Amino acid sequence: MQEKAYRSAVKTLSWRAVGTLDTMVISFLITGSLAMAASIGSIEVFTKMVLYYLHERAWTRVGIGLHRPTGDDYQI
Repeated sequence: MQEKAYRSAVKTLSWRAVGTLDTMVISFLITGSLAMAASIGSIEVFTKMVLYYLHERAWTRVGIGLHRPTGDDYQI
C-alpha cells in the first residue's frame, strides 16, 4: 500500500491551514497584537508546509503499522 505524492500535498495544505490558525491564535494570546500574530503565522505557514510534506513523504517509506490484506483475510 503506497500513497501518491498528491495525497501528501493535499494533506499538507489542509493540516497547514489548521496549524497556522493555531499558531496565530497562540501568537495573539501571547503578544496581544493581531499584526504580530499574522506576521508569525504568515512566516511559519511556508516553512512548516515544506517540513510536513518532507516528513509525510519519508513516512511512505516506513512500514510501521501498515498491513497488506491477503485473499485469506476475513471481511464483513
